[in-house]
Amino acid sequence: MAKVKFGFKNAYYSKITENDGEITYDTPVKLDGAVNLTLSPSGDDVEFYADDSLYFGDSTNNGYEGSLELALIPKSFKKDILMEEEDSNGVLIEKANVVTNPFALLCEFTQDDGNRKFCFYHCTANRPNLEATTKGETKEVSTETLDIKVRPDVNGRVKVATDDQTAEEVINSWYDSVYTGTESY
Repeated sequence: MAKVKFGFKNAYYSKITENDGEITYDTPVKLDGAVNLTLSPSGDDVEFYADDSLYFGDSTNNGYEGSLELALIPKSFKKDILMEEEDSNGVLIEKANVVTNPFALLCEFTQDDGNRKFCFYHCTANRPNLEATTKGETKEVSTETLDIKVRPDVNGRVKVATDDQTAEEVINSWYDSVYTGTESY
């Protein structure tokens, strides 16, 4: 059983195609330069009081909201997910009124007992901030950050994660395709 985690690596995205409520995932594509993933739970607690006490309590799971920081956002992600178009000269064009494409996010955290792999099933990303700083006497590396939302997919799944009990064949093939489980949902 893990006691600590201390790393983040192997971020991949898998473009989602939805047809009549059926989801298909493209082959995962590596997001080189994974720096940081920060996700906070999204949802509300519902509390109803009656008879001078908590009469009913529940919570909703609306997934997560946060950010994914990369060394640089790759061109493939800009085209596949942010829907930028590339012209015949290799110039990327960002257009107004474009709807971004949902994707699954696969990644792993390094822990003291091995790596724990995750899949977040239905993510969306917004355009990143554009930032640059002049170079001075020293070079400082700048990164790019995507604001992302993770929502339940049509089957209600938000995420899955491996642990030290996960079958080795599942661990070894994690980035070959999006894990959809052995149970029907």
